[in-house]
Amino acid sequence: MTREQLIDTLGKNGRRLTMKAGELVGFDFSGLDLTQADFRFADLRRANFRGAILRQADLRYANLSGADLTDADLYGANLNFCGLSDTKLTGANMEGASLNYAVGQGHQSLKKLPAEPITLTTILQKPGWGLMIGALLGALLIYGCNAVVFFTNLIVTAKDPVLVGLYRFLIVQNLSDGIVMFLLVWAMSIWLARHVAKPWKRHLIITLVVLVSFFIVNTGIYFLIGKPSIDELRKRSEEAYVNAPWYCYVVGDLLVANFFLYILQQGRQMTRKLSEQEFQLLNLEQLKTRAELDALQAKINPHFLYNALNSIASLVHDDPDKAEEMTLLLSKLFRYSTGRDGELFASLADELEMVRTYLQVEKVRFGNRLTFTVDISNDALTSLRLPQFLLQPIVENAIKHGIAKRAESGRIDVRIYEKADYLHLCVHDNGPAFPDDMGGGYGLRSIQDKLNLLYGDDASVEFQNFPLKQVLISIRLDRINTPPVGPASPTRPTPA
Repeated sequence: MTREQLIDTLGKNGRRLTMKAGELVGFDFSGLDLTQADFRFADLRRANFRGAILRQADLRYANLSGADLTDADLYGANLNFCGLSDTKLTGANMEGASLNYAVGQGHQSLKKLPAEPITLTTILQKPGWGLMIGALLGALLIYGCNAVVFFTNLIVTAKDPVLVGLYRFLIVQNLSDGIVMFLLVWAMSIWLARHVAKPWKRHLIITLVVLVSFFIVNTGIYFLIGKPSIDELRKRSEEAYVNAPWYCYVVGDLLVANFFLYILQQGRQMTRKLSEQEFQLLNLEQLKTRAELDALQAKINPHFLYNALNSIASLVHDDPDKAEEMTLLLSKLFRYSTGRDGELFASLADELEMVRTYLQVEKVRFGNRLTFTVDISNDALTSLRLPQFLLQPIVENAIKHGIAKRAESGRIDVRIYEKADYLHLCVHDNGPAFPDDMGGGYGLRSIQDKLNLLYGDDASVEFQNFPLKQVLISIRLDRINTPPVGPASPTRPTPA
């Protein structure tokens, strides 16, 4: 997919972009609106996200090493388990971003994150100043509640209509002040987080806004319901109208407004600043999780290598030509498995070539006892990118538990086809049927774990004995990524 195709896709459907497990090294996402995009497990090394909007995007397990996120909006983004080595985060909005287990040792942007989520709950749990703030809040709340009760009682019991009007005005004024002040702070906190970098500037802006709203609200309420009662009281010489200066009242509004802003802003920061020891521990945890896919495929090969080398050793003296052929095929096979530069995915064409090479190695070993076919219903499917070593363990299992146990000719058929929006990868052999308690060895379990890790409920592995004995892998087509921009995908291998 090119940048132009991506922009066209975003413009047409407006849906959440899904590029899970995509290989997008160096892709240019700069300036694009990628809100809530799904980039889990994606290889985004050196990708350009400069100025992009990634609000609430899911980037778990993604490799962002060397990526440019300068001035990007990562509000609420999920960056757990990400690789952030050499990632540029200058000017990025990290508010609310989750960075647990993110690998980026020494990264300045990570060091600036707050120690823990700061909410009213966490503040009140502090034994020192938290206790004092809690006591002050308790006193103010009780005082305010009792003032409301006091004035409400006066309204009910007072006989003088002028005093009733005054008390009503005071209650409405204070309740309106509180409601308007909080709504303003709540509404502006998100805008301030996105557009104002310095905290002191945010508090200055909210102070000015609340100050203006104080005069507007109180002036409006005064002329609506308070002026008649206050004017009447001023005319009564026996009841001098004594009131505190206006700035005494506005100070309370400003203090409460800035306190709410602080709580709202800090409460959205759901990240932790890690100590060096904690970071090292979490770094190892992340590397362990990130390496799971590599481990699942790396451990598939040793058993096969052991058997292949034994076969070569047995052929060296009896049939040197076959030994040479098998050595060359084995070299080709392991060049494929070790020359992937850490990539977790390969095109279906590559996987089929690998399976074909593996079967050719085994054919040298078994001779005429083994025949095989590899068939794909649609050549367009060869460009699909799948986890590496998805088919080889199943074919190896068919050789080990099927063909090797037959005295007569054994047959393996690999079929790839699409049906009902699913890609089906089928491996059939004519060996003994699967037992009822079929669990599979490490290779088969690794495939199940790999599919579950990458596709969840959108992929499955079935062991069938009827109508044919076969292992069937099914993956939803819309969850499979096509190859990134670059060289053309390998062509379909020639039949054996």
